[in-house]
Amino acid sequence: MAEERLIRKYANRRLYDAHDSRHVTLDDLRKLIASGQRIKVIDDKSGEDLTRSILLQIIAAQEQFGTPVLSTQLLEGIIRFYGNPVQQLLTSYLEQSIGGLLRQQSLMQEEMAKALETPMAPLAEMARQNMEMWAKMQASMLSAFTPPGPGGGDKPARPEPGKRRG
Repeated sequence: MAEERLIRKYANRRLYDAHDSRHVTLDDLRKLIASGQRIKVIDDKSGEDLTRSILLQIIAAQEQFGTPVLSTQLLEGIIRFYGNPVQQLLTSYLEQSIGGLLRQQSLMQEEMAKALETPMAPLAEMARQNMEMWAKMQASMLSAFTPPGPGGGDKPARPEPGKRRG
């Protein structure tokens, strides 16, 4: 992966790309990141690392004005993990999931390039495997974010024998 590109944030809130010697916007940074570039944003006066804050601003802008990636249910689930003993587990899971998706995307692009030269059978098989993997990952993630049913277990409470559900 490419070396981090240094971005300075000035007191007037302007962002300055030291590599290209120009001011940039959040959308410019989003495009850099989408192209595979890594960034590091620092406060010009204090030297404080502001990268996470800027990345969150980019995500918030995309979620608000673009096509959302994070559903309300997913955001609520993530919020539930803050302060939870398994918070680090969620972080690792999301990092691995995104990494897996990026690898699959790369493999898919390679297979598509091969498919232009060879029959489509390998591409169809890979697409089937990707859909299967995606379905399993999605089911796993949704079950992790779903609050437990009544009684504290994962299964709904069963009625006592002889009683009907009302």
